[in-house]
Amino acid sequence: MTETPLRRLVIVLGDQLDEQASAFDDFDPAQDAVWMAEVTEESTHVWSTKPRIAVFLGAMRHFRQTLVARGITVHYLALSDAGNPGTLQTALTDAILALQPRALGMTAPGDWRVLHALREVARHHQLPLHLSDDRHFFSTVREFADHARTHRPLRMEYWYREMRQRFGILMERGKPAGGRWNFDTENRKSFGKAGPQDVPPPTRFAPDAITAGVIDEVNTRFADHPGSLASFAWPMTRPQALQALQDFVSQRLPDFGTHQDAMWTHEPWLYHSHLSSSLNLKLLTAREVVQAAVDAWQAGQAPLASVEGFVRQILGWREYVRGVYWTQMPGYVDRNELQATRDLPAFYWTGDTDMACLRAAIGQTLEHGYAHHIQRLMVTGLYAMMLGVRPREVHYWYLAVYVDAVEWVEMPNTLGMSQYADGGLMGSKPYVASGRYIDRMSNYCKGCRFDPTVSTGARACPFTTLYWDFLLRHEARLQTNERMIMPLKHLERLDAEQREAVRMQADLHRASVGAIERDQD
Repeated sequence: MTETPLRRLVIVLGDQLDEQASAFDDFDPAQDAVWMAEVTEESTHVWSTKPRIAVFLGAMRHFRQTLVARGITVHYLALSDAGNPGTLQTALTDAILALQPRALGMTAPGDWRVLHALREVARHHQLPLHLSDDRHFFSTVREFADHARTHRPLRMEYWYREMRQRFGILMERGKPAGGRWNFDTENRKSFGKAGPQDVPPPTRFAPDAITAGVIDEVNTRFADHPGSLASFAWPMTRPQALQALQDFVSQRLPDFGTHQDAMWTHEPWLYHSHLSSSLNLKLLTAREVVQAAVDAWQAGQAPLASVEGFVRQILGWREYVRGVYWTQMPGYVDRNELQATRDLPAFYWTGDTDMACLRAAIGQTLEHGYAHHIQRLMVTGLYAMMLGVRPREVHYWYLAVYVDAVEWVEMPNTLGMSQYADGGLMGSKPYVASGRYIDRMSNYCKGCRFDPTVSTGARACPFTTLYWDFLLRHEARLQTNERMIMPLKHLERLDAEQREAVRMQADLHRASVGAIERDQD
């Protein structure tokens, strides 16, 4: 027991690494202390890849160093500490018994499971747990809930426009800059046969002593986990994150919009920002990231189409998915609108598949802990949905493999947008496409043994086969969806013999796909 009981023990989680966080608003170093904990549970409740584990541990250890340099007392539990119980609940219980704080405080967590666990501990010890709003977002969950009550059906586009107007972002005299709310016709083009040209290198940071120690520990302690740390170079500190932001705005933002949906073999980084891990760790705020992009447009350094496309991802989708998550949990994780029942294929953990697009996207993911949004939505996610994988298993995989994966942002994007498990809450239609889409937006198909134009036979592309099979299996369900009218009209052209051939080909493919079982609840 400490000689002078603490007024408040401030809990800082691995995705709350900001000195200006709301939990510190009335922090008094003479009376308060910070508590941080590394626990095995956070790397094993889903089978997290080495890059994801290393990002959180490395950033946490750097943040501890930052706080200590400010004279703040940090009670830090490391993985290797004797007596580390391995779970957040037990670790916090041990800290409460040892430190005897009068109260607990923290910025509101981004994970319903964690919030529930911490509340249970506080309740058990009869301690107040003071939660403050997370200022890293433009909006609060309460504001989104108010919006949701008056907008049926919920649509991201309406929320995005409301946010643009409310905060005056890309607005001119009350109207959207350029006279339009989006510039999709200018954006989202392929690279063409020539491929990407003169792509600026990504901003990477050589591991310092702290990060190198984390890499060694992860490779030892989590040796059986998938993924590689051979090229690990993510931002671990706020100064590094700010440098990554500046480099993106000056070097890649001008071409981001045009090629934001394009893919290319052996080009994992392209013109994307690579800022999502820094945003989700809270090394950067959404406001400063959006403002940096808007400033570039106003200075004539980036076209409006690219800037709007980027702002839409942060101000639109990112805020929207957070609202969906917190207004729909805890039941959201069990949604399964399409009644999918299959196991996740084993090759999602290895990249060992003949399908070139999946081999490239998964291989890149395991190497770097990164894939951009179209690789996630229209390659790995699309295949899982059309194959009929249980959405909860797909969610576990996405949460496990990406360095930016925090549940509040990952779950709605996976269950809702990617798998259509929420029946249209996140997106107004299933994001379903044949191999022709991947062929148009990438060069993956050029070296693949499958033909994206063929749906049956030895050279049939599994994506194309499963696309038609998906429409056949869900034809009745999709007939009331106006955005599916055209695909269903194309389906009508298939006669009975062609439909049966597609079904047989899809059954053959499913029978050929092995699965790996993991006990994850």
